Amino acid sequence: MTGPVIDLGELRHGPDPDPDPDPLPRPPRATGRPVRCALVLLLVLATLVSAAVPPRRPAAVTLPAQLAAETLLTADLFVVLDPDPEQPTRRRMSAFRLPDGRLLWQSAVPVRGRNWGIMVAGGTLLVTVHEALPPEGSILTLAFDRKTGAYRWQQPGRPDPLADGNVLLQSGADKEPVSLRAVDACCGTARWQLPDAADYVSLRHHASGVDRVILHRRNGFTEVHDAITGTELARADLRPPDGGSFETVQVVNDLLLVTRPVPPTVTAYGLDRLDQRWSTATTERIDFVDDCGPVLCPQRHGGGLWGVDPATGQVRWRSDGWAWVFPYDGRVVAIPTSNARATAQQFVVLDPLTGRKLADLGRWELAQFDLEGPLVGMRPHPDGGMVVADLDVRVGEARVLDVLADVAGNCQAVVGLLLCQSVDGSYRLFRMPR
Repeated sequence: MTGPVIDLGELRHGPDPDPDPDPLPRPPRATGRPVRCALVLLLVLATLVSAAVPPRRPAAVTLPAQLAAETLLTADLFVVLDPDPEQPTRRRMSAFRLPDGRLLWQSAVPVRGRNWGIMVAGGTLLVTVHEALPPEGSILTLAFDRKTGAYRWQQPGRPDPLADGNVLLQSGADKEPVSLRAVDACCGTARWQLPDAADYVSLRHHASGVDRVILHRRNGFTEVHDAITGTELARADLRPPDGGSFETVQVVNDLLLVTRPVPPTVTAYGLDRLDQRWSTATTERIDFVDDCGPVLCPQRHGGGLWGVDPATGQVRWRSDGWAWVFPYDGRVVAIPTSNARATAQQFVVLDPLTGRKLADLGRWELAQFDLEGPLVGMRPHPDGGMVVADLDVRVGEARVLDVLADVAGNCQAVVGLLLCQSVDGSYRLFRMPR
């Protein structure tokens, strides 16, 4: 593997490059005028045209990777899980220090597999592998030291980072009961376990990791457990009295939300006691419920959503115009229903309490991010490269930062850094302006 090519730079603010700019009018002929006047006019026009095109920023740091690689970006580390050129079912893991791109270590992953993933839990890197093609293939988790790449342990199950920095492992095939095991991230020692715990499991995620585990049984009780200790906090039979079925069961903040198709109903329970808070009958089936900050946003089957008071279930607003939504910086970001399946999507900003449209951010592809990180939009520039913009939800505008040369997409963003893949599979790292 070649080392990183370093040319550290920063993204710069620049004017928005209109992807379909209006052609400049042809200047009038200089008949009867001095030649020097024509030269001055041409100089002015050339200056205006050059000012309208943002600078092409060279790669800040180039990090080697193959096109089929899995990657992980953190504030201080970039990890690449590359296929072994000689054995495609094996992987090699490389870690690069950020922001200078220096190679810290490389480790061979000592298993074969078909599908791969990578995540972090505390000071441990977790590699997941399907040992055969899913859904039949079982999932295995392997742990490596984050600082050195040293192999630590491996156990069956799909991992989720816990809020205390340890790991929750789920195992079980589609038709088998789910088994749970919480283990120390450092060494894989079991902290608590629940074999054959439930038919399916829901988790409550916070920024630091999972802190609640909800066990669902099709013909029995629903249980809520503390994810750190495994302690049971509440148990209740939430099945409808007429013997009907659940459509979906979701955790949103401090509520467990159960939707039923006949009659269409959304019922909210307090998560830690499973006490019923409210139940709202609807005229249309609900597919799922989104977190919209101060309100809940049930998504209607076939498109459209509502804004619902999480304390009472009262509907505050309705809209047929919006599809996928998420809360960000005190607002709600949504895409139009008509645009829901497009690659580059139109993003708008809504007031969560009224559903009123506050701003249109334009059409973008989003860089991967978490809700604590920057919201970065990407789109191809007609003259080559990729336009990158800061999508300021609070102000309600997209501020173009730069045009990145030789960038194909697949971008990831953390505070201060933007990482994008180039056409040859390698990654380019850029500093985001403050």
